Amino acid sequence: MRLSKWRGKPVVLFYEDKDSTTLNLSLKEALFSRGKEKGLLDSAWVVAVANLEKFDFFPARQIALSYVRDEEKKVGVPILVDLDGTLGDAPWDLPKKTSNVLLLDATGAVVFRHSGKMKPEEQEAFFAALSRLIGVDLSAPAAPPAPAPGGRP
Repeated sequence: MRLSKWRGKPVVLFYEDKDSTTLNLSLKEALFSRGKEKGLLDSAWVVAVANLEKFDFFPARQIALSYVRDEEKKVGVPILVDLDGTLGDAPWDLPKKTSNVLLLDATGAVVFRHSGKMKPEEQEAFFAALSRLIGVDLSAPAAPPAPAPGGRP
C-alpha cells in the first residue's frame, strides 16, 4: 500500500513493533482527546503501521495478522502491516524496534519525526507542528470533563 492514499490532509503515522505500542500511549490519548474536544477528528489522517517482520513465518504470521485486525477494530484507526521491514529501509530508515511518530503535510512531506518515547517538550513540538498544518491551536491539553450538575467539587 502506498502512503499517497492519504494525501490531501495531514497524516499522523505511527510505526511500531509489538513491544513498543504503549511507548507513546500518552501522545495517542492526547491526540484523540484534543481532536475530539475541538471537533477535528476528520482534520488529519491517523495511520498505524505494525512492524511484524519477526512474525513473517507460518503459523505466527496468521496469528499476528488476526491480532492486528482485532486491534484495528478496537481503536478505529487503519493498521497497515509491514511484514518485511520496508519502513526500516531507505528512504524512510525508521528504527524497527521502537515507536516512531511521523507527521506528514497534505503533500506527503515529513514535517515532524520522532523515534522512541516522547518527552513532554517533544509532544508540545508535535502538537505545534500539527496545529500549523490544520490551522487550529492544539497545544493546550483537552479540558477535563465538567462536574455533574449538583456535584461536589
